[in-house]
Amino acid sequence: MENFLKRSRSSHEQGSSSQHVSCNLEELPSDPGKRPKMSTYHPNDQEIIRRAYLQKGPCQPNQHNFPQRKIGNSMRRFCPSWFNEFGNWLEYSIEKDAAFCLCCYLFRPDFGKQAGGDTFITEGFTSWNKKTTLSSHVGAGPNSAHNIAWKKCGDLMKQDQHIEGLMSKHSQTTRNLYRRRLTASLDCIRLLLKQGLSFRGHDEKIESSNQGNFLELLRWFAKRKKKVKRVVLENAPENDKMTCPSIQKEFVSAISLETTKAIIEDLGDELFAILVDESRDVSDKEQMVVVLRYVNKYGCIVERFLGIVHVTTTTAMSLKIAIDELFCKHSLTTSRIRGQGYDGASNMQGQFSGLKTLILRENPCAFYVHCFAHQLQLALIAIARDHLQVNSLFSVISTLTNVVGGSCKRTDMLRERQRIRVKEALENGEIVSGRGLNQEPNMKRSADTRWSSHFATLVNLILMYSSITDVLEMLRDDVSIKDGRGEAKGLLILMNTFDFALTLHLMKKVLDFSNELSQALQRKDQDIVNAMNLVSITKERLQALRDDGWEPLLEEVILFCNKHDINIPSMDDIFFRGKSKRGGNAESITIGNHYRIELFYTVVDMQLQELNNRFNETNSRLLICMECLCPNNSFSKFDKAKLIEFAKFYPIEFSPTSLVLLDSQLETYIFDMRRSVEFASLKGISDLSKKMVALKKHIDYPLVYGLLKLAMILPVATSTVERAFSAMKIVKSRLRNRMGDDWMNDCLVTYIERDVADKIDDELIIQRFQKMATRRGHL
Repeated sequence: MENFLKRSRSSHEQGSSSQHVSCNLEELPSDPGKRPKMSTYHPNDQEIIRRAYLQKGPCQPNQHNFPQRKIGNSMRRFCPSWFNEFGNWLEYSIEKDAAFCLCCYLFRPDFGKQAGGDTFITEGFTSWNKKTTLSSHVGAGPNSAHNIAWKKCGDLMKQDQHIEGLMSKHSQTTRNLYRRRLTASLDCIRLLLKQGLSFRGHDEKIESSNQGNFLELLRWFAKRKKKVKRVVLENAPENDKMTCPSIQKEFVSAISLETTKAIIEDLGDELFAILVDESRDVSDKEQMVVVLRYVNKYGCIVERFLGIVHVTTTTAMSLKIAIDELFCKHSLTTSRIRGQGYDGASNMQGQFSGLKTLILRENPCAFYVHCFAHQLQLALIAIARDHLQVNSLFSVISTLTNVVGGSCKRTDMLRERQRIRVKEALENGEIVSGRGLNQEPNMKRSADTRWSSHFATLVNLILMYSSITDVLEMLRDDVSIKDGRGEAKGLLILMNTFDFALTLHLMKKVLDFSNELSQALQRKDQDIVNAMNLVSITKERLQALRDDGWEPLLEEVILFCNKHDINIPSMDDIFFRGKSKRGGNAESITIGNHYRIELFYTVVDMQLQELNNRFNETNSRLLICMECLCPNNSFSKFDKAKLIEFAKFYPIEFSPTSLVLLDSQLETYIFDMRRSVEFASLKGISDLSKKMVALKKHIDYPLVYGLLKLAMILPVATSTVERAFSAMKIVKSRLRNRMGDDWMNDCLVTYIERDVADKIDDELIIQRFQKMATRRGHL
């Protein structure tokens, strides 16, 4: 840049008679804070420089992490949403942390002063709390200094009025070929993003046998489309192939920005809840995922991935700052939050300094709900930890998984034994064949944080019991095996006991009830009223199991023991504790009563107690009032007084005047609902919301519908966040562990929200891509 200025200034100082020195446009600074005044350039160069800046567009670093500064008593920063509102002239300088006006910088030396004029040209605008200054700078009429400068910019860029434009104008054929090249690259990128695949290869040289997914896919595409082959790769202009890594990243960024923009537009002005959690990625960087939960224009509950942010620490304050920065980037505010959903970590739900508390201080209506799925997991962990016999069961299963599945050879042995067992059962008519039946099971390794995997393990263990014991016997009797024979012998002894069989079947039943609840909580459209109802149903089923389930369970276990030659003790014999019978018992108890009382009743009671303790939120006043919206049984739980009390929890949405109108509206609403056939068979407030929108009832009863949306916004479980972490493991894998944070975020947005990304028109993406940098090709 210094060499360029020296040439330009020396030429300027020599006067009009001096020989003109050509400009090096590549040296022009993009950052407005680094640009010299236009008057420092040679007059002959000024028009070329102006045209170069206008073709490039205003400097708008949307992805920049805008710093905060203290203004008054508050911390303020530049808001990137201003780029959308004043996008044709507003610029931001990273160097000076200030805003500038592009058109006034190019042409303002010819005009007088105006509001903020000199500020937007020289020093830069930094009063982030005075957004009105931006509008004042533009001015009211066409004769304002800014508008005159903007008109001169427009006249300069009218290609038909400029002889250089006529000489450099691209032919329509060239434009079409360029667009075809862009579209081909975009199609390949869309496919790779949708499948979560990598882009680049280890060796992308032309002589390489594998140039990476993007180039190989583009080459495959070109072989099958002659029109594409004529414009890509070797047939593309040498300086405009549109295949380099930076072009790929810009395309992905454009798709990600358009996807997020579509989500924000779908959200509109609606209130929402946030789901937040953090986890490490494959490169040991702590990543925080933020998901929005809201009700869309069709009355459906929607959970959308907003973004993933790298956080250096997981303290509540650092997470809060990261959320604020992400919200500022997308023009969202914490004042619109009406629900928070996290796990039970202290930095999340801490009473004094947790994330929920920090947000509640700013917004008292952002009610917190502890993730139901996490609470269910904690309830199940408590049983496995506190009950000795259940604890022993899962310890045996863990050891069994390691022994039987410890090598490929042993796994193959198990599969072969199971295949033989299934074949014999089919021949004897014990089981039937059919599509989807008799699939090959295996000994899944249970995960402590996913108790649904324990249920699958117990089911497979019961189905494969004979095959597993056969393999254990083979391992025990194989003298060539040095390690594992003793473990196999010990496992056989433990598994061939009535205690093991009874505990195995009991925990299968208990986890079966919990598994159904867990699966229901994973739904994105699950509402908290229905979740509370599901918890109540699970409790009722467990209570019914306790009251009437012992005899059926005992019969099932006896059949299992008879089938597998397991010794069944007499239930009427006296139960002796310990190894010796000589000391007798202080209390006489039969074996049957021991199993029924000390195992069956105890385990079921512990599960019920844990569910009651963990889900004590369902007893809160807010959720009790919310239940009155449920349409089940012709709105049998409707209670106008409780619904008005529910509305008082949200004073911003329901003023005293609105509460009076709500009282009257509720009477008309319930009369209309109960006599309407369309609302007679609804199940849950989600169905009610969708039906109200479909029949335009949300327009007739806006206050009631507002209550309904507030009830649906409250989060149930953080399953969407967990799915985002699962997607992160696919996108940022061991072989792609050096992905940058922005690159990973862009890939995740398009991969997770692929249904939104698929609906975005190619033209929107191409136009955004074209504006992200100066391109050699033109559309």
